[in-house]
Amino acid sequence: MAGGWAKDDAVQEQIDASVEDALARARSRMPKGESLSECEECEAPIPEARRRALPGVRLCVPCQSERDEGEKKQFAGYNRRGSKDSQLR
Repeated sequence: MAGGWAKDDAVQEQIDASVEDALARARSRMPKGESLSECEECEAPIPEARRRALPGVRLCVPCQSERDEGEKKQFAGYNRRGSKDSQLR
């Protein structure tokens, strides 16, 4: 059930688009090639278990966590829905 000018499946389309965007961002970050034995940012050793679990890994856990937090903040304020309230301001 949609209201106003929205199509009946508009909400599902917005959810699908958000999921596709998140998948595209995750896939673009996926490491390719040979795993490094040391982090490319801080040069800390990358544990063997991490290299086996994530082939092609290039960052240690703390550096990867820091990068993920930065990306999360970058997309946090994105308003895909474009509600009437946001359009009126």
